[in-house]
Amino acid sequence: MSEGRARVVAWLGREILPHEAAVRSWLRRSFAAAGDVDDIIQETYCRLAALSNIEHIDQPRGYFFQAARSVALEQIRRARVVRIETVSEIEALDLALEDPSAERIVSGRRELERVRGLIADLPDRCRRIFEMRKIEGVPQREIARRLGVTEHVVENEAVRGLRAILAAITEQDAPAGAKGSREKVDGRTRKRR
Repeated sequence: MSEGRARVVAWLGREILPHEAAVRSWLRRSFAAAGDVDDIIQETYCRLAALSNIEHIDQPRGYFFQAARSVALEQIRRARVVRIETVSEIEALDLALEDPSAERIVSGRRELERVRGLIADLPDRCRRIFEMRKIEGVPQREIARRLGVTEHVVENEAVRGLRAILAAITEQDAPAGAKGSREKVDGRTRKRR
């Protein structure tokens, strides 16, 4: 092992490793939709271990958090189907690590409007429950109390709304030839065979 590599490894053990628990906890709270926290931590360690020079790092703890944040955001951006909670999380984050391109801004706004449109198209009770549960974060019990329904109904409607939105996104994103014809049966859309 070269002297430079040995210095980086020693630095990781001394300055980065002690902060792992704090970074894990923060990732669980802030990036629930990003994927497996273990994967994010592992990728972050790989990137830090690959550094050839560490002299420019004045705040190792902050650098570790920033590196983990970058990895988590990359995972969110790469996700093919983004959970609805992720839309709220992405809006709440300051994603400006670098200035986004005009195309990226326009694309992001279109995607957000598409999801908002899909939510608006849900049946009224389903939409209200979905918005309260998934966007506003209102507890299931409180929604049931406000609407005068059971918690089971709230859970079923939230799941129904999420499934409808994910199905619509999948259908819209499928290549033209792969889209099967669909028909309405008992208020549900089903694929014809």
